[in-house]
Amino acid sequence: MSLVDAKVRDRMIVALDYPNVSAAEALVWQLGDVVTFYKIGLELSIAGGLDLAADLIGAGKKVFLDLKLHDIGNTVERATAAAAERGVHILTVHAYPQTMAAAARGAKGSPLEVLGVTVLTSYDDTDLATAGYRMGVTDTVRLRAGQAREAGIAGVICAPTDAAMVRAILGPDGRVVTPGVRPKGADVGDQKRVATPAQAIAAGADRIVVGRPVTAAADPVAAAEAILAELAGA
Repeated sequence: MSLVDAKVRDRMIVALDYPNVSAAEALVWQLGDVVTFYKIGLELSIAGGLDLAADLIGAGKKVFLDLKLHDIGNTVERATAAAAERGVHILTVHAYPQTMAAAARGAKGSPLEVLGVTVLTSYDDTDLATAGYRMGVTDTVRLRAGQAREAGIAGVICAPTDAAMVRAILGPDGRVVTPGVRPKGADVGDQKRVATPAQAIAAGADRIVVGRPVTAAADPVAAAEAILAELAGA
C-alpha cells in the first residue's frame, strides 16, 4: 500500500454498529487491509466493544471510540485519560464548554484526538426546538464549533452540510469529522443532513464516518473500495 493510499484509507472510518462483538469481528476480518479505521459506538461498547478496541489497536488499526461523554468535569477528564492510555485515536464528547475543557485536560500530552459532537445528524431545527433549544441547527453548530476551539480540543463532529462553516471557524488545523455520509443513490435511513463522500471532503471534512453503506452492503469490500475511490478523486 502506497503512502497516498494509506492517507486516503485513513480518511474513511467504518462504523461497527453491531449488537455483538462476533458480528463486528466478522466484518473486520472480511474487510482485511481495505479498512484501517473503525468506529465503536455506544451499543457495541456495552456489548464488549472496549475489548475489541484493544484488539484492533493491537492489530495496527485505528479506533474511534464514539461514546459522546457528558458528565461532571472530573469524570470526563478521567474517562478521557483512560481512553488515551488504551491507545484510542479519537474520542467524542458532547460539545458543552465544561465537558470539552475537561476532556482536553484528560487528553493532554497524548495523541488522542477529542472531538465535540455539535448537533446529531438525525436532528433538524424542529427537533432542537422540541428539546428546548432557542437556536436552530446552523447557529447551534456555529456556537459549539467556536467553543470547541476555545476549549482546546482537536475539533468537532458535524454533519457534512455544516462542514464548510465549521472549517472556517476551526481553521486549517482543526479536525472536522462527518457522519451522515451516503454514496450517491444510497438510502439515507434516519439521517436528515447528508452528503456524498466527495461532497463531505470538498466541504472541509478531514474524515468521514460510513456505516450501513458498507456494513449492510451485499459486498462490503466492494462498497468500501468504491467509497475510497471516490475519496481518492475528491
